[in-house]
Amino acid sequence: MTSGTEVEAPTQRSLRKADRRAAILDAAAALFAARGYAGVTLDELGAAVGVSGPAVYRHFPGKGAVLAAILVDASRALLDGAERVLAVDATPEAALRALIRFHVEFAVGDADVIAVQEREVTQLDPAARHEMRTLQRTYVEHWVGVLDRLRPDLAEEELRVRAHAAFGLMNSTPHSARTPGRRPAATTIRGILEEMTWASLMS
Repeated sequence: MTSGTEVEAPTQRSLRKADRRAAILDAAAALFAARGYAGVTLDELGAAVGVSGPAVYRHFPGKGAVLAAILVDASRALLDGAERVLAVDATPEAALRALIRFHVEFAVGDADVIAVQEREVTQLDPAARHEMRTLQRTYVEHWVGVLDRLRPDLAEEELRVRAHAAFGLMNSTPHSARTPGRRPAATTIRGILEEMTWASLMS
């Protein structure tokens, strides 16, 4: 018997369920990015992860819930990551460079998620959209706080504009990192985006 303060270890079943959920979200992000939210059925989504369409309902109540999970989970992961970065005792410059590296890593690795948000955010139900926007606003304010320590000569409103412009640059990966034909390696793309983002914020 466990005490009320002990946390039970995850079971194999719960781990498999979590893995399946993650696989569904990864497949959905790729399909929604390629064909649009309206162009993908639950049967096609299930087939992409090796299950029937109805089996998806074991993890999500419907296709709208899948979309919400993609976008809300991404926003929460960004906020959690930023807070981990800022928990480290570092100079403002080091903190900003770490935030940039963190966001660029997300943008390169999750370009499908960025594409889905660009095109399909209006498909979210109001509650999910509000949750996503709340998480994103808090994320932005973390950036503004660091920028304020580096650029006390600028008004907060300008710092916020700079942060949003930097996100636009870093979140260009569905286009800039996927151009047809030959393109640089992912490490080169990361370096370019990090350098350009730093320059845009500190100019």
